[in-house]
Amino acid sequence: QVQLVESGGGLVQAGGSLRLSCAASGRTFYNYAMTMAWFRQAPGKEREFVAGLRWSGDSTVYADSVKGRFTISRDTAKNTLYLQMNSLKAEDTAVYYCAADRRRNVGLSEREYIYWGQGTLVTASS
Repeated sequence: QVQLVESGGGLVQAGGSLRLSCAASGRTFYNYAMTMAWFRQAPGKEREFVAGLRWSGDSTVYADSVKGRFTISRDTAKNTLYLQMNSLKAEDTAVYYCAADRRRNVGLSEREYIYWGQGTLVTASS
């Protein structure tokens, strides 16, 4: 099993920044075989892909809506995934989830990830 624990959400004014963290653990977390991603779900909407990367560092993918504003990264020593969010907009308000799976590419659908964190709420007020 793989456990994922998110942190870093909160309330911020539009235009501000937040950094989310996702700590991964578990006997079956094989770093370089993993792909990890951030998804978000706004009230009344479906969960959507935000950004993802291969833990090996050879592939990074962003949703068009966050390109140039958000940056996904990882700390291999800490088994921690990050999402740096700058220039936040009101429409970025959502619960943000960390996800992981053993796969060769960065999947864009929530159905492609088996491990999920509990989510952290980000609210950008306008």
